[in-house]
Formats: sequence, C-alpha cells, structure tokens
Amino acid sequence: MIEQLIAEATECDFKVAVEKKRPKSWLKSVSAFSNGIGGTLLFGVDDRKNIVGLPDVKSDSETISRLIKARITPLPQFVLRPYQEDGKALLALEVPSGRRTPYYYKADGVMEAYVRIGNESVIAPDYIVNELILKGTNRSFDTLVTDAIKKDYSFTLLEATYLERTGLHFESEDYVSFGLADKNGYLTNAGKLMTDQHTVYNSRMFCTRWNGIERGSIFDDALDDKEYEGNLIYLLNSGCEFIRNNSKVRFSKEARYRVDKPDYAERAVTEAIVNALIHRDYIVMGSEIHIDMFDDRVEIVSPGGMFEGAPIQECDINSIRSVRRNPVIADLFHRMKYMERRGSGLRKIVSETEKLPGYTAACKPEFYSTATDFRVILKNVNYILDGEAAHDTAHDTAHDTVHDRENISHSVRLTAKHMQLLKYCTVERSRYEMQSFLSISSRSHFNRAYLKPLLESGRLKMILPDKPKSRNQKYVTAQGNSQGNAVDHS
Repeated sequence: MIEQLIAEATECDFKVAVEKKRPKSWLKSVSAFSNGIGGTLLFGVDDRKNIVGLPDVKSDSETISRLIKARITPLPQFVLRPYQEDGKALLALEVPSGRRTPYYYKADGVMEAYVRIGNESVIAPDYIVNELILKGTNRSFDTLVTDAIKKDYSFTLLEATYLERTGLHFESEDYVSFGLADKNGYLTNAGKLMTDQHTVYNSRMFCTRWNGIERGSIFDDALDDKEYEGNLIYLLNSGCEFIRNNSKVRFSKEARYRVDKPDYAERAVTEAIVNALIHRDYIVMGSEIHIDMFDDRVEIVSPGGMFEGAPIQECDINSIRSVRRNPVIADLFHRMKYMERRGSGLRKIVSETEKLPGYTAACKPEFYSTATDFRVILKNVNYILDGEAAHDTAHDTAHDTVHDRENISHSVRLTAKHMQLLKYCTVERSRYEMQSFLSISSRSHFNRAYLKPLLESGRLKMILPDKPKSRNQKYVTAQGNSQGNAVDHS
C-alpha cells in the first residue's frame, strides 16, 4: 500500500508521528506542497519506509486539521485518509497544488513560505516568493507595467525582425494589443525586454566554449567566451551564432553527392535558446542564461525551474502540458514564428536531433530541472559517433558473457573521484546529490563515467533495486567498499 501511495503522489514525506510540540517539522511540507506541485505526508512511517503505526488516529487527525488551520495561511486544500497495514494504523495527508500562492507557515510572529528542493522543504528565496505572489494573483512578470515611457526607447530590431519573419509591419497599436505597452504609453516588462537599449539588467547571456568535456578556468581552459546583453532577439541570434561558430560540419562523399554532418541540428539549437529566453525567471537578480560548449555537448541553462509540474526529468515530454511563465514574450515569439504550437518545443529539439546523420540513441537530448534552473543538453553526434560510441561498443562486446560480468568488479579501475564518491555515499544519497558533490553538470557523463561502473562493479548499490528508475531511488556504498582498491591517480 505504501508503494502505491508513493507512486500516486507527486512528492512524498514520511513522519514517524504527528509532532505536536514541534509541528513546524511537518507543517513546512504542507506549505511547500501547496506552493509547488502538491504532495503527500505519510504519518506512522519512518524515513526508511518502515511501518511504525500511530496509537490514536482520531486524535492525530484532529491535531493535523487544527494546526493546518491555525498555522498555514491562506488555508490550503487537504485531504486526510486513514489506512491500515500489517495491523498498524497510518494517516495520509494529501495536499494538492494551491492556486492562492504563496502559502505561509506562521507562528511566533514569523511568516515563512516553503518550497521543495530535492526531497526537502526549505524556506523559499525572495525571488521565488515574488513569483509565487504573481502566480497567486494570476499575473506574470512580463505583463507588469513599468515606469518606462515607450516614446523614450527604440524598437528597430523588433520591427525589422517582425517584418522579415511575418511580412507584416509592426504597427503602433500592436504594442498595446501584443502586451508590450499599456494605453497610457508605459512599457510592460515584456516591452522593456524588446527595446534596442539594455533596460533590463537580467537580460543577459554568457557563452563559453570549454577545452574538453568539463569546466575549468575561464582564463586557461576557455577556447572562446562571449557576454551578450539586451534585446531578446539579439540574445537569440547571438547565442545561435556562438554555437554555430564553435561547432563543425563534417561531410561524407557519396557517389553523386556529399552528406553534411553537423555537430548539432540548427533548429534544435534555436528551439533550445528560445525555450531558455521565454521560460526563464527574470525576477532573479543578477541572473543570466548560460551556454556552455564542450567537446561532446552543449548545455543551455536558464534561471527558474519548471513553472508548474514535476521536474522535467520525471515527465514524458510527449504529453507534458505547456505552462508559460512569460505569456506575452511567448506569444510574441510565436507570432514571429520562432516557435511552433505551444508545448512542442522540447519535442522539436528531440525530433530535429534525430534527423542528423550519425544519430544514435546515445545522442538523444536531455532535459533537467531543479527549483532554480532549467537545463537542456544537446549531444555532439560526431563526437559520440567517432569516439565514445565505438568505445562503448567494444566495451559491451568485451563484457558480453556471464563470466566477464561476474569478474567486472576486478576490472574496474578507480580514480580519486570514484573514491571520493564512495566515501560520500557511506550514507544514502540521491543521484542529484552525488552529481552535485562531484560538480558534474552533465547527467549522461556522470551516469557513464561514475554511476554505471560503480553499480556494475558492486561497489555501489541501489536502495530500491527492483525499481531502478524510481524517483525515490538512492544509492549507498556496499559494505567494505568505501576504501576501494586499485586507485588510478592519473
């Protein structure tokens, strides 16, 4: 029953008992679930999912209802359900995503809004609280009217691009009807983001071409780096140009023609940067979009996680619902034909990449989000084709027999980083925690270079081996393997 509840919940927390003297320990999760995508609190279950049971379900239910009404404002929706398992009583507190955000925990004169970061409920940073306030009043950052007067700014790039891409002139009344200005001539934030002048400090993009497959010193290991700021169309064009200038187009000769083999699909690159520009959180002060190019991939990271819904890595992009953080900007880019119908951008990134000569399943783009950022990873299909794919094929062939798999633990050679990770995992860790510990941004690189070899060698093990893809999966060092052997310091 517990596994079924966990599977049905968007988020899940476990509490051994209903804390009455320290209710904040669980009420903060009620706030976080209401401010996010919802979730379930299971009372009578410990952190390891062992059923402990509750001595008085009726009294605990009354306490939970009373404390939520007294200490969470505005009052969120919630449902309490009693359960019986192994003769022990449990309570499930189901909290759906709220519409009147932010939901605060209040006590002793303090009001705090919470959000989920990983599997924890933490105090929401100011910029997230601001976004929750806008969401709770059915407003968005780009629709807010500013004190900037339209006649004081120019829009040459916007008007020229609109004419080029649509064949239509951008008329003066379009500024109001498209949501870039109000009837009194004051620009909205969307309008300020489209001026020729740099009027929104956070409208910036930092681009770096690194030497190798990991970040290093910007002075020693960057082959090229650029900083751009200003109009969103200018940022889009500059980002696409930077990737184009730092990638290659190979070709192969056929009987009567040649086949071009670009590292990346141009349309996929455009879609990824458009996605970053229109869905990013502009409220985060001092933030910017980052484009990091490596030998094997491009990573495009924008401030702000999924506006609504679960982290993107837990979603099916073929059925994901499109929720726009900046609807005015999104509508304008749609009018200029930079994006297709709503919600199709991520699918387009995948489908365009699949068309590339030399594409394999290993080259499939990856999407990853946290509460604070959104990451798109495009794979260099030529790097995969010429290097790693051949290595992986030889590796798989060499270990194809049962005998070899039984002896794989003796053939894996540990580096210093492998050793650090094993020591770190003497307590249960999530994949995200492990990846952050090693400061590795690429999920595929982490899985290929660290997670998979350590699992296959038996030095690391899953806590849920029967559900390898579970969202609650964690990993722990196998007993006696925290020191390892055969360390390679090269």
